[in-house]
Amino acid sequence: MLTATSVLALSPVSGRIGAVVSGAELSGELAEETVDEIRLALLRHKVVFFRGQHHLDARSQAAFTRRLGELIDPDTVIPSLDAWHSDATFLDRPPLASVQRALEVPAHGGDTVWANTVTAYEDLPVELRDLADRLWFLHSAAHGALETRHPLVRVHPETGERALLLGGFAHSVVGLSQRADSEALIRLFQEYVTRLENTVRWRWREGDVAIWDNRATQHRVVNDFGDRPRRLHATTITGDSVVPVGT
Repeated sequence: MLTATSVLALSPVSGRIGAVVSGAELSGELAEETVDEIRLALLRHKVVFFRGQHHLDARSQAAFTRRLGELIDPDTVIPSLDAWHSDATFLDRPPLASVQRALEVPAHGGDTVWANTVTAYEDLPVELRDLADRLWFLHSAAHGALETRHPLVRVHPETGERALLLGGFAHSVVGLSQRADSEALIRLFQEYVTRLENTVRWRWREGDVAIWDNRATQHRVVNDFGDRPRRLHATTITGDSVVPVGT
């Protein structure tokens, strides 16, 4: 169903996450009103998609991204994972959002799937919510050089919503000595994140742009495209401090 804003048109892709946005040619020169509408759409739908942005190159994509926030330090490495994850949760301040542009995509395969970590938290039974609100997890990069601890439940700084902060960089529960216990808890909460009704799957076309709120989503690539070329370019926005429940 199409919903109109003052500038853009939004068409939800699934029941809980994702919307196609039309009516904007992305650039660093967008009117502030349009940028505000994109921000609001992102907060509401968690990931938004723009078709046909063939005019963008690396410089103009970065210029547009700066309209949404400060670009992350170029020396910061954002490793990719062939698993569900929120970006770079091993940092004290994980990225706020990312803007990804499709340069070359296979004729079939190579989709990306996003999950809503806010509705995942809302789906928890009351008893599990109470437990989740108290847990902290250790997150580390794949090479193990960076590690930090985060609450399992973070409060979104703009919406006030509670979201599960988990994914492939989380590896153990603070205060639990048994690895099996940590793995069981990770599996339990992660299954709520990746339930099918909590996800949206995007079939890329060249020129597509996706923007996701890293504070309220996880994502992963569907690795079903073999050796066919798939090139996407991402620009990433510096994050804010993770706020636990009760702060």
